[in-house]
Amino acid sequence: MPALDDDARLVLRVGEGEVAAYRELVRRHAPNLTRFVARLLRDEAEAEDIVQETCLRLWQHARDYSPKARVTTWLHRIAHNLAIDRLRARRRLDPLPDSEQMPDSARQPTLLDEKRRALALNDALAELPERQATAIVLVHLHGLTGAEAAEVMGVGEEALESLLARGRRALKGELVHRAKAGEGDVA
Repeated sequence: MPALDDDARLVLRVGEGEVAAYRELVRRHAPNLTRFVARLLRDEAEAEDIVQETCLRLWQHARDYSPKARVTTWLHRIAHNLAIDRLRARRRLDPLPDSEQMPDSARQPTLLDEKRRALALNDALAELPERQATAIVLVHLHGLTGAEAAEVMGVGEEALESLLARGRRALKGELVHRAKAGEGDVA
């Protein structure tokens, strides 16, 4: 049985008050939701708070769930809305802390390079407008389809494609700029 059908049945069971079904859904989806929200908020502790609130809403509103969309889409939408509310309350985005730089002679190329790429991506995503960054994270990092990401964001698919196109261009430009700036700093 596909995961979609299984997840939908679990939500229906949660709607009937079944704690085991709730725990299984949280086990399946909380890690991805936490990564998603942490990318938006750039704060792991706040992301965990948002995911807890998302899970609480899952419990409270499982009876209202209509299996028109995948459960993961529904949960991402709840988490996204809560994260946007948190960002609006903050009125600013906190940048990720700078990573400690190791001298080139002491580094392990594959692990450190991967970490640097991930940090550069996070930093570059932080420079994008929130909606472009969200579209990129949902589609490219969380694997949602265009239709699912559009639903999470509350926009049409054409609008999502426009956000993705502009976001990709801006992200590429930001990463190229950061790479050039990094090369200029190396003596």
